[in-house]
Amino acid sequence: MGEHLNRPLILASASPRRAQLLEQMGLVFTVRPTDVDETVHPGEQPAAYVARLAKAKAQAGFEPGAVSIGADTTVTIDDEILGKPCGLTEGVDMLLRLAGRRHQVLTGVAVCDGVQTLCEVVGAVVHFGEISAETAQRYWHTGEPADKAGGYGIQGIGGIFVQRLEGSYSAVVGLPIERMEYLLQALNIDTWSTRKDGRRITD
Repeated sequence: MGEHLNRPLILASASPRRAQLLEQMGLVFTVRPTDVDETVHPGEQPAAYVARLAKAKAQAGFEPGAVSIGADTTVTIDDEILGKPCGLTEGVDMLLRLAGRRHQVLTGVAVCDGVQTLCEVVGAVVHFGEISAETAQRYWHTGEPADKAGGYGIQGIGGIFVQRLEGSYSAVVGLPIERMEYLLQALNIDTWSTRKDGRRITD
């Protein structure tokens, strides 16, 4: 392990949910959204897909002297990747497909310091209760599911559909904070120096 570094953090994402999770961690950061093509490659597996996008976003958001954080989340069911719904019909159909069943959520998180890009993929299994077509339509009209993979937000109204969660809650929200902290520490980033009420301890 080398010297602990105090570098500015960049969140390479426009997601307010990821920003809220970083704030929850007590970290100081700058938001710099990136424009990365999120098209799934032919034959690409979900874990490889989110890892590739997380790394691409972290690298695209990197600025010299800083450390950038990229992430990507997908929902899978029946070995199919569910992205963000394009409209009412797709959003309702997506939610009804998840109803009464279990699905997997995968989030890739990557950190880049300009020399290395470290990445991990964290999964969780989410069990939904039954959902009627009327409920699915009313949920869509709240506006919440439109920009979310799988067409729901567990941290918002969509949490009412969740019967059980196995794995990382923050990964389902969009940023697995325990593994992100681990990756930052692996780059020798002194996260505690920027935390609220955190004190830097020296020997």
